[in-house]
Amino acid sequence: MLLSASAGLTLLCALGAGVHAAEPAKPTSYTNVIEEDFGVVMSRMKGQKAQIEQRQAALLKERYDLADRPAGGVTMSRGKAVQDGVRVKLKSGQSWDALAAMTPEEIKAKDLWPAGFYPLPHPNHAEGGMVFPKFQIDEVDRQTRRDLTRFDLDFDLPDHLLPEFPAPIYLTTRPDLGDVSKGKLVTSDNYYELFNGVLNPKQLEGLRLLVVPFAQQQFNLTADRRSERPSFGVACFDCHANGHTNAATHLVGDIRPQEHRHRIDTPSLRGNGNQRLFGSQRALKTIEDFTEFEQRAAYFDGDPVIATKKGVNVLERGSQVHFMAEFQALLDFPPAPKLAWDGRLDPRKASEAELRGQEVFFGKGKCSTCHTPPYYTDNLMHNLQVERFFKEKTINGRLASADGPIKTFPLRGIKDSPPYLHDDRLLTLDDTVEFFNLVLETKLNADEKKDLVAFLRQL
Repeated sequence: MLLSASAGLTLLCALGAGVHAAEPAKPTSYTNVIEEDFGVVMSRMKGQKAQIEQRQAALLKERYDLADRPAGGVTMSRGKAVQDGVRVKLKSGQSWDALAAMTPEEIKAKDLWPAGFYPLPHPNHAEGGMVFPKFQIDEVDRQTRRDLTRFDLDFDLPDHLLPEFPAPIYLTTRPDLGDVSKGKLVTSDNYYELFNGVLNPKQLEGLRLLVVPFAQQQFNLTADRRSERPSFGVACFDCHANGHTNAATHLVGDIRPQEHRHRIDTPSLRGNGNQRLFGSQRALKTIEDFTEFEQRAAYFDGDPVIATKKGVNVLERGSQVHFMAEFQALLDFPPAPKLAWDGRLDPRKASEAELRGQEVFFGKGKCSTCHTPPYYTDNLMHNLQVERFFKEKTINGRLASADGPIKTFPLRGIKDSPPYLHDDRLLTLDDTVEFFNLVLETKLNADEKKDLVAFLRQL
């Protein structure tokens, strides 16, 4: 068999015939723009898919109890069960109380930081990109004949641990209407019939732009895509379904190299009109900035070269971006029947456990240091310095190291938005309480934790 010069050199290197192995390539800020043959790429990535997904599934099983175990008597706004209990697994012989009694330095030195509290990698961290839950893929395809399936990768978390679908939509301007989605996923197929006569013309045009697809890194019309057929792209509401979230995941576009990039938990857009910071780390100052950044940069991993190649749609700031932002500012939090006008519990409606949990929230638990009522955010960035508890390690392509400052997300309606933290690493509110009990060193007892969860479920 004849070998090309390059193939022959490769073989010699592999055999170690007196030739030193090539040094690894230095990290670069840019995506490779050399376009491989699409059929070759798809065949290769389909062949790798099972192994990649098995590796991620093994990681999730090692970290978490993924069982479908609903909490009694508590549901999300449209009735989906809220999952109960701590799902993060501890190392053999450990307990949460024992960990809480240790200093961060002791936990780090003894390598006892729970696996589920490390940053959660993307389903394929080296590749990244938008990945959608199957229920979103199926409904978008049914309504609009757009296929959001990736040939190389599927979503990794079970449906029962995700937000309800489709989520209800509440408007600050029309609270009398309740759920204006009428139980439907809002898409380009039905937005007009649902919202004509409810929104003004600017807001209706903004919504249209939020449900119309734009080219994106994995979904576009070029050969450099991850859908079998050329794709018109992705709509804002494909991730922020009904102005909320379906837990679709991606990687942040503003960090390099690849192993440092954070997995994204799609944040809810509810309450956007009350917020002053947008993006988990970017500290974007207005909804307009957030909207423009997402479409022009985040859709293409922050790479303007690739954006030009794949078909970036530059929105006009004075009208289109403004209209999109105006609609987002109308999205309200779900009703919270037990909260008074100031965001605190009405003692005539709340249970004793919920009232005790509120005391923990505003006292020993230190939660209100960042999460201030009525919307339970201080509109600031905070660095939790979680790296105090563990040594750097690479997990499925993700370097677990310092996260840096993260914005304070609102807690209003929080039971509707699992999983938690900026990268999905916390599956339930119970997990979240255990995480912050360690990070903030508050040393809550078992009853205080249980009461705190009961309070959070009423926000």
